[in-house]
Amino acid sequence: MKEKKVAYQGKPGAYSHMACIKAFPKCSPVSCDTFEEVFESTSQKKSDISFIPIENSQAGRVADIHNLLPKSRLMISGEYFHRINHSLLAIKGSSLEVIKTAESHLQALAQCRNFLNVNKIKPIVSADTAGSALEISKANDITRGAIASELAADIYNLDIIKSNIEDATHNTTRFLIMKEKLEYEGYEKNKDYITSFIFRVRNIPSALFKALGGFSSNKVNMLKIESYMLEGSFNATQFYADIEGHPDKDNVKLAFEELGFFSEEVRILGSYPASQFRKK
Repeated sequence: MKEKKVAYQGKPGAYSHMACIKAFPKCSPVSCDTFEEVFESTSQKKSDISFIPIENSQAGRVADIHNLLPKSRLMISGEYFHRINHSLLAIKGSSLEVIKTAESHLQALAQCRNFLNVNKIKPIVSADTAGSALEISKANDITRGAIASELAADIYNLDIIKSNIEDATHNTTRFLIMKEKLEYEGYEKNKDYITSFIFRVRNIPSALFKALGGFSSNKVNMLKIESYMLEGSFNATQFYADIEGHPDKDNVKLAFEELGFFSEEVRILGSYPASQFRKK
């Protein structure tokens, strides 16, 4: 069976790379510099799947993704939750006692603030986690460390000085699995579904309240809703939402009918089986 090519954003050893091979153990990972390149890779059939981080339990939503999702014609076909374990990495011969600085992405440094303070290690902001690991592997300086994944340690031949240095034990990132599909998956009674969609309400009083009323009256649970401006205008707002349920189920179908009546645009990005992680 041919290995699926899965595109992710970041250098080899990035947390997206690690999550990618956890979610698809037999895949062929495809590294991309930007999220735009990830989407393009699958759209142009250079990869089978786009693996996109959308939100983190500590840092919130991932910047730019909600602007890129509507522009992509890919469909969401699944979700994957990945626990983030930060490690302090350094070259061979280094130790916690001699490390003076730790380089990493701003969010990774913020998530390990207590560890860095206790050990009197100065945080140095860099573009990304795996890139930091690559840099210190080249620098050959025992006083420089990087906060990155254990996979990055393997790839760049670094020692893991200390594992699980994050301040919060719930640090988890949710990824979307996106494919080139014409429509969402059909409904099966024995499955729990998540449906993701975007919509833009009509410019009338109480439009948002009225548009969402159908979800309440039809007992559809809304998991999240987020707004973001369109084309820099304070008057044009688009919403992204996740709900429990499938568009082919009667109560969800009725809720979408009411949403459509008060909206200028409604577009379903995907309806897919809910991850087992949600039941934990």
